[in-house]
Amino acid sequence: MTWTGPKELKAQLVRLWERGELLRDVVTDNARFPLRLTLKSPGSTDITDRFNEVRAWAAELAATNSIRVEWQEVRHRVQGTQKLPASVWVETMENALSWLGKRREWECFSALVSATRQSHPALLPWLEKRPLQTLELSTEWPRLLTVVTWLVAHPRPGIYLRQVDLPGVHSKFIEAHRGVLAGLLDLALPVDAVDHSKNGVSQFSARYGFLEKPAHIRFRVLDPTIRAIPGSVCPDVTLDADSFSRLALAVQRVFITENEINFLAFPPVCDAIVIFGAGYGWDALARSHWLNKCSIHYWGDIDTHGFGILNQLRGYFGHVDSFLMDR
Repeated sequence: MTWTGPKELKAQLVRLWERGELLRDVVTDNARFPLRLTLKSPGSTDITDRFNEVRAWAAELAATNSIRVEWQEVRHRVQGTQKLPASVWVETMENALSWLGKRREWECFSALVSATRQSHPALLPWLEKRPLQTLELSTEWPRLLTVVTWLVAHPRPGIYLRQVDLPGVHSKFIEAHRGVLAGLLDLALPVDAVDHSKNGVSQFSARYGFLEKPAHIRFRVLDPTIRAIPGSVCPDVTLDADSFSRLALAVQRVFITENEINFLAFPPVCDAIVIFGAGYGWDALARSHWLNKCSIHYWGDIDTHGFGILNQLRGYFGHVDSFLMDR
């Protein structure tokens, strides 16, 4: 049977819910109801050949709660005048929620919209676009609004994320919700409080004016005559990128290797250091302009990633030579 029964009618409502359409109406105040559902009815041949099934179909629709059935009289050459469903309506949102069993979720989302409208109406487009995600975040939403409120009052705060001290907001909360907060802050903050050149979760701090944890560079001195640290010969040193950029070492050659054992076992070399690479991402090393005066040798894996990393490094230091990476 291809006629539309209660199961198929409910499925139409389910699709509206799963696309977020019914929840979106809370934000937009869209008057969707009464809502006419798509109804495929029996044809004249069905009435002739399957009359009892047609009667059962009509009776099932008539007995279905939460919908209103409009009827029409059909004159049939065999069965005479029959009264059959012509259209089906869901009269109110209340009827739809009762049928779907989603009343609690709808009330929860309505409360989130109300709280947001009162505190930060600029965020409503985010809720309109992502109603189901908002519902999933219902327990976290008050804390998200608290963070937004604080940042609106303290744009580009110049502190670390975990330094933010707010009642009920634990120290890792902002880090854990950077993706959601980015969408909210872009709407709530003035344009000059957002660095739009910084994108993605990894650049959240820079985008909104938080301090970033310093990148570190690890290196070994390969020449015993170079005294990088008084009283230490050929030390294994880790420095923040800013301190590394200000080094004044009598170095002519710099080796970079991705393998830690290669780094640790690298033999002594005059006037040289070896740097332990960190895969993709040479921004920290690029601050060290003194490297432009050194010959740089890169030793990476002989695969697509290794050559990709080499290519990226050459984007900062065009004179880099590879070694042990040819045939």
